[in-house]
Amino acid sequence: MSDNNTQYFNVNNESDLKVRDILEAVYIALTEKGYNPVNQIVGYIMSGDPTYITSYKNARSLIMKVERDEILEELLNNYIEVNMK
Repeated sequence: MSDNNTQYFNVNNESDLKVRDILEAVYIALTEKGYNPVNQIVGYIMSGDPTYITSYKNARSLIMKVERDEILEELLNNYIEVNMK
């Protein structure tokens, strides 16, 4: 290869989980632990404090794998898809 060519490097996510999959897993874990999942997820999105999310079933680690703005984007896209079409 010549020094003029650009090398490509692609890093795959650990498990290639989508934001939707992560939200579902977190929702289930929060529900099983008796929390109101909507309140807890909103608390996390607004504050950035991961302690709003239970560590049960690895939910806290999962939700921290995506940025809060990605979570908000997923929720808004889903809302628009369901309610505006």
